[in-house]
Amino acid sequence: MLVNTSQMLATARKYQYGIAQANAWDLQSLRAIIRASQNCSCPVIVGLAEIHFKYISPEEIAQLVAVYASKMQTPLALHLDHGMSYETIVKAIRTGFTSVMIDASGLPYDENVKVTSEIVKLGHACNVTVEAELGHVGVGAEYNSRNADFFTNPKQAKEFVDQTGIDSLAVAVGTAHGEYNGVPRLDFDRLIEIAKMVDVPLVLHGGSGTGDDLLHKAIKSGISKVNICTDLMNKAASAVQKPQDKLNYADLGIVGEEAIIHCLEHYFEILECVGRAEDVQYVRRFEMVETDNKKGFA
Repeated sequence: MLVNTSQMLATARKYQYGIAQANAWDLQSLRAIIRASQNCSCPVIVGLAEIHFKYISPEEIAQLVAVYASKMQTPLALHLDHGMSYETIVKAIRTGFTSVMIDASGLPYDENVKVTSEIVKLGHACNVTVEAELGHVGVGAEYNSRNADFFTNPKQAKEFVDQTGIDSLAVAVGTAHGEYNGVPRLDFDRLIEIAKMVDVPLVLHGGSGTGDDLLHKAIKSGISKVNICTDLMNKAASAVQKPQDKLNYADLGIVGEEAIIHCLEHYFEILECVGRAEDVQYVRRFEMVETDNKKGFA
């Protein structure tokens, strides 16, 4: 069933487990995410980053997700990852995304608040949940040169949540996007303090390569959603690059799909979300769409 992330993340926060946002970039990766979710009976968030529109369009993935979700009992949300503009957010909502992230983390604090608040008004009018980032996660290639100046300030985090009305907050506590140039180190004291001060679920970007122990400790310290992309891409690439016996192009896609499934099922175990599909009674997306049509937003 297609839902937004409200109940999904609130329940994960209450029971201290994590929901995986697994990024998709084509049909095979999307199928793998859905199959892994069904295999493990766990809720999942399919993410499409704006930088991956070159691989698959928002319209394409929204239509595919709608077809698959209509046949699923496990809760599924479709999330725009790192939306960088108002226009992109509007396009995702109109296309059928049930959750969006506005990434204005590179702007000064007051500008971040202003831009994010506008997106929250739009999203909530359409029953779409909104994630935003405070601090700056950055990229793994620059990991050794980064410092705590980029990290989320706990007091400012509370102010940001109160001022914007966001549904979830992406925090910078030591992870990075992509592959790490160095050994991951997470500031758990900072994370625990943020979790105590804000009343919305917290999101950890850069889950790939962080390590099982650190991720497990992160969800026990206040993280409710973990973003995973690089590891899924790398596992698929490694699988199809191994010597194969006379496999054609289509069969290589299946090999990559199976590799993503195994990788994601491992993450589900680490995040302790296996078997959590029945934790709450979810509101189906078709009910949301009907409401939105009456309001003129669809």
